Amino acid sequence: MRWTGAGWALTPAGAARLHAAARYVRAHAPHRPRVVFTGGWPEASTGAAPPPAGAREGDLMLRAARAAGLAAHADLYAETRSRSTLENLLHTVEDQLLDGYAFGAAHPLGLVTHDWHLPRVRYLAGKVLGLHGAALLDVPATGGEQHDDRGALLATRLGFLGARRGDVLRKRERLMVGLLRRAATG
Repeated sequence: MRWTGAGWALTPAGAARLHAAARYVRAHAPHRPRVVFTGGWPEASTGAAPPPAGAREGDLMLRAARAAGLAAHADLYAETRSRSTLENLLHTVEDQLLDGYAFGAAHPLGLVTHDWHLPRVRYLAGKVLGLHGAALLDVPATGGEQHDDRGALLATRLGFLGARRGDVLRKRERLMVGLLRRAATG
């Protein structure tokens, strides 16, 4: 999300994820999927003030999806409390946004994100949801920023080694963020 002077708007990366989700929904018609737009307040780890209610990225994607008529073809939800990719998944489970769905090779969970982010999201979906391989479907978004996420993936794999419970994963993530913040400030 970004402030435009006239209000809060999706970033190009958020808009790219929205467009990828819309393509996925249209390609799977008449099946009516559940789409959970995730994106809360990742800047919390930097100490930034929270955006106003309704202005988090998940809110903005949900509003744009409804405005584009996507609600006629999919059940739309948003998870907006998160500060990280891990919390996107944990809050989605805690808020029961995937309840009633059984995912597997025949009915995979679609992961809509940028291709550079997919390996980490797949790893975390395995940790949080217990889904692996064909139970996860990559839905890559194009556009927006590019990142080299290999370092974050390596840190995630090492930092979460052996952990499965949400409280343990959260504690380890906060420890890793604290260590990175201290390393950055010297």
